[in-house]
Amino acid sequence: MDIYDDIKSIKGVGVVTARNLNNCCIFNILDLLLYFPRDYEIISSCGNLNKAGTGKVIMDCRVKSIGKDIRTKNKKILSTVVFENESGIFQGKWFNQPYMKNKFKINEVYRIMGKVERFNGSISIMNPTLANNGTKGKKEDKIIPIYPLKAGITNNTLIKIISKVICQVDIEENLPLSIIKKYKFCDLNKAIRKIHMPGNIEELEEARRRLKFQELFSYSLKILMLKNYHSKNKKGIAFKIAPELKELKRKIPYELTKSQNKVIREILLDEKRELPMNRLLQGDVGSGKTIVAIIAIFNVVKNGYQAVFMAPTEILANQHYGECKMLLQDLGVNIQLLCGSVTEKNKKILKEDLKCGKIDIIIGTHALIEDDVEFKNIGMVVTDEQHRFGVAQRSKLINKGKRVDTLVMTATPIPRTLSLCLYGDLNISTIDELPPGRKKIHTYYTDKNSRDRVYKFALEEIKKGRQVYIVCPLVEENSNLNLSSVKEIYDELKEKYFKDLEIGILYGKMSSKDKEETMNKFKEGKIKAIISTTVIEVGVNVPNAAVMVIENAERFGLAQLHQLRGRVGRGEYKSYCILIADIKNDFIRRRMEIMKSSSDGFFIAEEDLKIRGSGEIFGFKQHGESELIFSNLSQDIHIFKLANLEAKRFLESKGSENEKITKEVMDKLQKTFKIISFN
Repeated sequence: MDIYDDIKSIKGVGVVTARNLNNCCIFNILDLLLYFPRDYEIISSCGNLNKAGTGKVIMDCRVKSIGKDIRTKNKKILSTVVFENESGIFQGKWFNQPYMKNKFKINEVYRIMGKVERFNGSISIMNPTLANNGTKGKKEDKIIPIYPLKAGITNNTLIKIISKVICQVDIEENLPLSIIKKYKFCDLNKAIRKIHMPGNIEELEEARRRLKFQELFSYSLKILMLKNYHSKNKKGIAFKIAPELKELKRKIPYELTKSQNKVIREILLDEKRELPMNRLLQGDVGSGKTIVAIIAIFNVVKNGYQAVFMAPTEILANQHYGECKMLLQDLGVNIQLLCGSVTEKNKKILKEDLKCGKIDIIIGTHALIEDDVEFKNIGMVVTDEQHRFGVAQRSKLINKGKRVDTLVMTATPIPRTLSLCLYGDLNISTIDELPPGRKKIHTYYTDKNSRDRVYKFALEEIKKGRQVYIVCPLVEENSNLNLSSVKEIYDELKEKYFKDLEIGILYGKMSSKDKEETMNKFKEGKIKAIISTTVIEVGVNVPNAAVMVIENAERFGLAQLHQLRGRVGRGEYKSYCILIADIKNDFIRRRMEIMKSSSDGFFIAEEDLKIRGSGEIFGFKQHGESELIFSNLSQDIHIFKLANLEAKRFLESKGSENEKITKEVMDKLQKTFKIISFN
């Protein structure tokens, strides 16, 4: 049997089963072998039921008697078999399965599996099934794999098919032998077999350890090889340091931090190189990433090239546009805005001007990646809040030019310990200091019983002249989840606390016009409080807003809460963030305490990683590849570091084995590299 044989070649897999397997993305033998369990059910080996809990057990016992079927009050058929072992006498019970008792004979010994139930001092095994007789007498736990399922496929069906296949194939090793020996890994053939059919916990952990390393090694190898491929095959534009930068620096109405100046130097030196820049700019909320991007763009424009600045929302795009206009319009730079709300007539004019090179800087949203948006000589692409765009979206914009420099920005800080591993050799610049004058945001958390006190405090702040953000997780009320919604909170606040005040509402599905109108009113101070979803997570800058109230705070990740909190504290006034949470356990309380005690985005991201796993902090899924299956970056960072290190060593070393593996990886990558980006 070959691993690339069609799934229908397996004996017993007919047309219907094959179709159901196809729905699970299983088309050949290899797909089946790589369809790993999502979990395991561990059935304890048990001799004495008196010492067992109430979970599933596996045990040897003798049949003492077989009872007659009984019809219960609710018209179910109850079948019983009386067993005995060192525990004493107990019953096996089945409902509506009269055929099961026929599998047993009096005085015979069987190995059975089932769930222990205790009632009025008696012990029963519910729905016992026969275990493999080959294990009779062995005091071993049984481990049953649990697979992700879709309609038409049962867990038992998958177990039967996989166990049949796994005995008929040999899996070729694809990890360098030197690495296997160094870390004492089991071979791939054994790892695949034991991940599906572990004999015990030790075998399962051995297989997991090998496959975790394999997954992280492969990820690191692909990223490094792709970067090497692009470095060798792409000659970039060498941008000179424009003398006009001095004039721009004089126009900036505040002094840049040491951290900002350091990052600007890194970017400008990168722009001078002939290789295309590929840099990640990360910094905490309010650290001043935008001005760094504007300086980098301005240098490219003064070298005679066009630049693009893409943001995930129109609110943020408009904000960047305003800041660019303020700083650059007197320096001979043509800046335009292209968003979904721009009229078709104006879009057409903008696109013509872009194509013939009249526009130097274009700022916008997803509208920038439309097929008919063309450039005369694009030199640089900047994407803000990179985690909000898909890989293919960012790549489509980058591929509108041939040799463009790329700068991606994020305010979701990546833990320092992971940055270099996660992005391979991607150049990373970090702004790790806030501008002087940024106010401390006083953070508190409370339960829902104190909501009245929270909103009375918010009203007092409004009376002082301040403005308030109120964030909810939903647009519509959801009774199933018992969560607050934007519309529900709006009605409540309007009726109870903010009767005589103008308050606004903001959420993603509103029209661009309505969103812009609401935000402008808020910026102008006409709207005193704005009730919103996380649409205000990025890019909203209202210095007079001094209070942030977050409903159902337990529903948000720490990094997201930190982002939301960063919308206040931007003016001269004392600012507050109040988290209203359903504190039903210590886990939630711990998360709220972290938010209360720390304003360091990197520390918070690190804690979020420990608590929730990698989640959206990283978003490194590449086109055409699956998510990490075995690895959890919060738990397996040590494996990740080793795998990343070995991948770098592997690419630097020579040998027939290495060349074979490298060629296999590159052959696969070349099919998709055009739509894969490293940002």
